[in-house]
Amino acid sequence: MSGKDKPSDQRAATRLVTAGRREEWTQGIVNPPVWRASTILYDSVADMKARQKDTHHRLYYGRRGTPTQWSLAEALTELEPGAEATLLYPSGVAAVATALLSVLRPGDELLMVDSAYEPTRLMCDGLLKRLGVTTRFYDPLIGGGIDALFTDKTRAVFMESPGSLTFEVQDVPAICAAAKARGIVTMLDNTWATPLFFRAIEKGVDLSILACTKYVVGHSDAMLGSVTAAPGAWAKLRQTSYQLGQTASADDAWLGSRGLRTMGVRLAQHQANGLEVARWLAEQAEVARVIHPALPGCPGHELWRRDFSGASGLFGFVLNGGEDTARAALIDGLALFGIGFSWGGFESLVIPADPQTLRSATNWEAEGPLVRLHVGLEDPADLIADLRAGLDRFRAAIS
Repeated sequence: MSGKDKPSDQRAATRLVTAGRREEWTQGIVNPPVWRASTILYDSVADMKARQKDTHHRLYYGRRGTPTQWSLAEALTELEPGAEATLLYPSGVAAVATALLSVLRPGDELLMVDSAYEPTRLMCDGLLKRLGVTTRFYDPLIGGGIDALFTDKTRAVFMESPGSLTFEVQDVPAICAAAKARGIVTMLDNTWATPLFFRAIEKGVDLSILACTKYVVGHSDAMLGSVTAAPGAWAKLRQTSYQLGQTASADDAWLGSRGLRTMGVRLAQHQANGLEVARWLAEQAEVARVIHPALPGCPGHELWRRDFSGASGLFGFVLNGGEDTARAALIDGLALFGIGFSWGGFESLVIPADPQTLRSATNWEAEGPLVRLHVGLEDPADLIADLRAGLDRFRAAIS
């Protein structure tokens, strides 16, 4: 479908189907094909020089992309009202790194949320520190009060909402407003909600980051990341990406495009299944509390109700007492929850989580060990039965 044929007011579910499918990219078929390329051939020297002036959406060299990558990038941009453009990366961590490096310079200061994804945190304490960037971690629930942390050296604020282990929902609009008043760039890891459930650019975010490995791909078979930029942030992001040689393979981008078309219906089912499992867990004696942004009592729940249009399948629960061995007894015997990192695929996953080892600006205190679940597309009744058996093993281990 060509851009000229599409109404400008399409809703998100329709955009998932139509976005990024320009006729010159699809060439008459439904999906853009996999354009694998390194070398691009030119008709003449004059042709080569002409294309060097602007390589965006023009075949120049494989690292700058082909219609396969451009299609997915454009589709992701169309899901973020107000965005200028999107770039793809070989992983979510690569997307985070490039977004940070596009803004920060030696001597700058970064404010990083204390509930950040561990690889993001390690990047701050490793790569950025070696480059002369100072990182200060802040309370995820600080909201507009973040203004008190700004200094003359503060160049960027990084948010992750909800946090990927403890699920605090941040007041993103308030943080963005405070940052914009001081000319500070804002970045958000929006992987949990995706643009379908949280429109980051519309809320004031400058750089919206996705680990597309998760819900965009949706099938646990490709590594992929993206950064969608608001007007004013795109040029530096593109320049930094090119200088670092960051690119995503055509095959992985194609898998991302294929997954994107069904992301809406998958997320709806992840939400429904996740809430059913979470509400059941909240009633079990072995569970001290469930940490799910859509449930009252989760830190930032009111902000979730105000700003989000849905919830994904990732959440956690705190056990009622017990030690690591008892938690392992619960997890090790689960039949339907695979023990593995990542999430967002069709399958359910579980990991033990220990956020207290990662915090520096806030303390994590809990009644017992924390378990993180990604609830997949299985029947929730079967998942509940599996967890019931796991809780029985936990109870036996602590008795």
